[in-house]
Amino acid sequence: MASNNKRPLPQGERFFTPGATGLRKAVEQRSAVPMAYLFTQVPRWVPAVVLVILLLTGFAVANPLGGVAALVVLAFVVWLAYLSWPSLQIGGKLLRVATMVFLVLLVATRFGAF
Repeated sequence: MASNNKRPLPQGERFFTPGATGLRKAVEQRSAVPMAYLFTQVPRWVPAVVLVILLLTGFAVANPLGGVAALVVLAFVVWLAYLSWPSLQIGGKLLRVATMVFLVLLVATRFGAF
């Protein structure tokens, strides 16, 4: 009965990038299980709330603990950006790069680099 409450996998022809080889193929295959679990078995609000809490912690705590919290957010953003990169237009790519640069600077300030 518990399985009836879970969201179904999204419709689509491909889950992986067509013709991917090397590192991209390995990352996509290793990310498939956690991504499918995260986006289908966990309530939709949980990842967003956790990321917001970690980001706010990164802003509020001006020591390495805040840097670790922001580093987790950065890792998640980099992971999603890498997976979505082939399907993005130039505007989406620029936005993701700007977000990653902002988070790198936040992490660097929390670890005392600036």
